[in-house]
Amino acid sequence: MASKDLFNNVKVVPAFDVRTISSNATTSGDIIDTAGFESVTFVFQTGTVSDGDYTVVIRDGDDSGLSDGAAVADAFLLGTEAGASFSADTDDNDIGKVGYIGGKRYVQMQIVSTNVSSGAVVGGTCILGHPTDAPQSTQITRD
Repeated sequence: MASKDLFNNVKVVPAFDVRTISSNATTSGDIIDTAGFESVTFVFQTGTVSDGDYTVVIRDGDDSGLSDGAAVADAFLLGTEAGASFSADTDDNDIGKVGYIGGKRYVQMQIVSTNVSSGAVVGGTCILGHPTDAPQSTQITRD
């Protein structure tokens, strides 16, 4: 039974617009500003994964455009990027997550795709938690 208030203590923002990835590429999601929040979790969901291998990569930096962006060291991730990655014929309609505990203000999820000819449908959300200003009662964050 639920007895704690999570609703007012998180902000949910788009991280990776739902799309079909149909080539070998690095596909970048939205840059997330973590100011005012002390925890970050990326959640992604796959649809049909026809072929290919997809590696989730989390980047961080202090520049709002991530001109200084770099892949996050494993020490600053909760879970692993490898553990959140997915591949053809085994990962249809899955949900995965990766947490971030680094000290940079801006973060981004990327998906690196290889061995792709048809592709995969994937989308992602970022959950910002432990706000310095609560409650966070906004129900919809527009892109």
